[in-house]
Amino acid sequence: MERKDEFDHWIIPEELRRKMVEVARNFRKNPTRSEAILWRALRGKKLDGLKFRRQQNIGPFIVDFYNSSYRLIVEVDGQIHERQRQADQQRQELLESLGLRFVRVPAQVVDANLPAALGLIRAALSPHPPAPSPTWGEGE
Repeated sequence: MERKDEFDHWIIPEELRRKMVEVARNFRKNPTRSEAILWRALRGKKLDGLKFRRQQNIGPFIVDFYNSSYRLIVEVDGQIHERQRQADQQRQELLESLGLRFVRVPAQVVDANLPAALGLIRAALSPHPPAPSPTWGEGE
């Protein structure tokens, strides 16, 4: 995988790109239960008028959901992710190196409490508050 910094993206061979498009298409046809639930809540700009794409190709990876305006990746983490934490972390770091943001939503939260799952996504969309001054509150 070659990194091309001036364009802030990876150059992917055409054959791999085509294969990834086909894999993403198959993932869209066969979502997990949690992905299907979350997609119903995100599709058609249902979450605060924001457009999300599902099973989006980014370089050699496919992410569960992606909002390009906020450059936010939403991953629904089910049981399989318990066994592949290190690989998931490395993948996340590579994607974040492109300036993308990440939020991981546990599948059990999507299944049991969809409003809480949507709250996690909304929180990730918010700009991060500035760090407090290290001297704030001192001397009072």
